[in-house]
Amino acid sequence: MKVAVIDTGSGNLASVRRAFDRAAREAGIDAEIGLTTRAEDLAAADRVVLPGQGAFAAVRRGLDALPGMEAALREAVERRALPFLGICVGMQLMAERGLEHGTTPGLGWIAGEIAPMDPRAEDGTPLPLPQMGWNGLDFTPPGHPILAGLAPGEHVYFVHSYALRGGRPGETLATARYGGPVCAVVGRDNLAGTQFHVEKSGPTGLRMLANFLGWSP
Repeated sequence: MKVAVIDTGSGNLASVRRAFDRAAREAGIDAEIGLTTRAEDLAAADRVVLPGQGAFAAVRRGLDALPGMEAALREAVERRALPFLGICVGMQLMAERGLEHGTTPGLGWIAGEIAPMDPRAEDGTPLPLPQMGWNGLDFTPPGHPILAGLAPGEHVYFVHSYALRGGRPGETLATARYGGPVCAVVGRDNLAGTQFHVEKSGPTGLRMLANFLGWSP
């Protein structure tokens, strides 16, 4: 199995690669994890991963700067229906648009926009941004295949100040609570995305990566 991890110039690429290597090894899956900036590499891939961190607009510019990459990505994901995983801002790019530093178009694979968070405590006091640290997942078991083997409340690692707003309920696979519900996992068909850094989320993250490697949409 070949997994193409797209390098847009942002994201914890070394951490992503190490986490995938470990998840594959522990699950007994023969997977070759390759970082790439070349559109042609997606033609030979069996799965595609888009990590990202920082600002929505910057990650979008990084994707646009890779010659032919968006066309190759759409060919792989939309027409060949390869399993796709977006991580953090890579997940955000799955939405219709982002509102960070102006309005920037996303890939349009899930409904909604990436908007600034305004989390409040019960007394109305603003909560710190970014949401930084561990938070529990809320979903109804058994949930999506990427959540297989997990239980509600298991913790994952978030760092973000923007989140999905206006998404379709059927495309929200899990939420977290930070001054109210926050979209944590999205997906439909062959698409999945995590707002949190799955590669930094310990055993829970490794289980999700192994689930992605074994997923047959």
